[in-house]
Amino acid sequence: MLIAGNWKMFKGPAATREFTAAFRAPDGVGVVLAPPFVSLAVAVESGLTIYAQNVHWAEEGAFTGEISPGMLLELGVAGAIVGHSERRQYFGETDETVAKRCEAALAAGLGVIACVGELESEREAGETEDVLRRQVSVLPDDERLVIAYEPVWAIGTGKTATPEMAQDAHAFVKSLLDRPVLYGGSVKPENAAELLGQPDVDGALVGGASLEPEPFAAICRAASGVGSTEPGNGEDTSFAGV
Repeated sequence: MLIAGNWKMFKGPAATREFTAAFRAPDGVGVVLAPPFVSLAVAVESGLTIYAQNVHWAEEGAFTGEISPGMLLELGVAGAIVGHSERRQYFGETDETVAKRCEAALAAGLGVIACVGELESEREAGETEDVLRRQVSVLPDDERLVIAYEPVWAIGTGKTATPEMAQDAHAFVKSLLDRPVLYGGSVKPENAAELLGQPDVDGALVGGASLEPEPFAAICRAASGVGSTEPGNGEDTSFAGV
């Protein structure tokens, strides 16, 4: 099991230091935190596994506002999220740019959590599998790749896919690319165990519930309870690069 906390545009360095001082990961579950770029260095100092929320495909160049894989590695960052629905919705990410970011990060030795998922209108139109097939088709088959299924209609809305819906989507994604798949979409302590108990759900990409130490730790404990890994400093060695 892998539980990743995506902090989005929350927590500067001081708040990050406060969180990491209070948070304790349970044994038997892999834990990743993805703070904003300005907080990466402080987060790395905690000894936890830290991912960036994005990464560029070029090693350097005239790309104002972007960060290269090499820069993240120099900081001690272990990986990056790519293709989050908010990047697609607000910042023009496409399947093509997601693929380029993913490939560059993996080639540099970073782990990657690549996000896929359908809009509510696409699910209602019966297009979920078509959308997932298109988004997954551009991702490389790499041992450092983890996929996150995030139904866009369940992100930050309080809506959550039923465990059966999550299971069906995860099984379909794995039929396309045999990599671990996390569920992302309003995961919280109250629903974590049921979602994580589905056979093809390998963990969670957690948004708002990852911003406070205790709710995030509760989700991690739920994952530890349903996971099959051996205890060991909160790490799950089945996830390469994590």
